[in-house]
Amino acid sequence: MSYEETMDHLSRDERFKATVYAMNTLLIHKGIYTQEEFQELFMEWASKHEKISNKEIGHEARISV
Repeated sequence: MSYEETMDHLSRDERFKATVYAMNTLLIHKGIYTQEEFQELFMEWASKHEKISNKEIGHEARISV
C-alpha cells in the first residue's frame, strides 16, 4: 500500500496521530532527544493544560525514578 493509499484509509485524527508518532520516532532515533525527555515534556504539557493534576504527575514521576 502506498503512502497516499494509507492516507486515504485513515481519519483526520488517525493521520495526526501517525504524524506525531513518525516525527517523535525519527527525532528519538536521530538522537535529537531521548525517550525520557519526550516523556517529561509530555507530562509538562498535560500539567499545563490541566489534563492531569500536578499531584498525579508528581506521584507518577516518583514511581518511574
